[in-house]
Amino acid sequence: MTKPIQPTRTAAFHAQAILSFAVSLTSMVIALAYLPAQAWVKAFLALGLLYVVTSTITLCKVVRDRQELSEVTNRVDQARLDKLLAEHDPFKVDA
Repeated sequence: MTKPIQPTRTAAFHAQAILSFAVSLTSMVIALAYLPAQAWVKAFLALGLLYVVTSTITLCKVVRDRQELSEVTNRVDQARLDKLLAEHDPFKVDA
C-alpha cells in the first residue's frame, strides 16, 4: 500500500498562527477599550467580536473534521483496492 505524502507543519508555523491570533484579538480588545463611545456601544462591539472569534474557531474545527474524514475514507478505499489486487490472479482459469 502506498502512503501519501503528508505536508508537515513546523513548530514555527504553529507558533506564528497562535501569535497572530493573540495579537489580533488583543489589539481589537484594546481598540474597544479606548473607543470614544458609550458603554453600550462598546459592549455591542465586544459581543460582535466574541461572536466572530467563536464562529471562526467552529469553522476551523468543521474544516479539519471534514479533511480528516476524507483521509480516513481514502485510506479505507485504498486498503480495499490493495486487498483486491493482492488476491487477484490474472492466470487463474475458471472451470
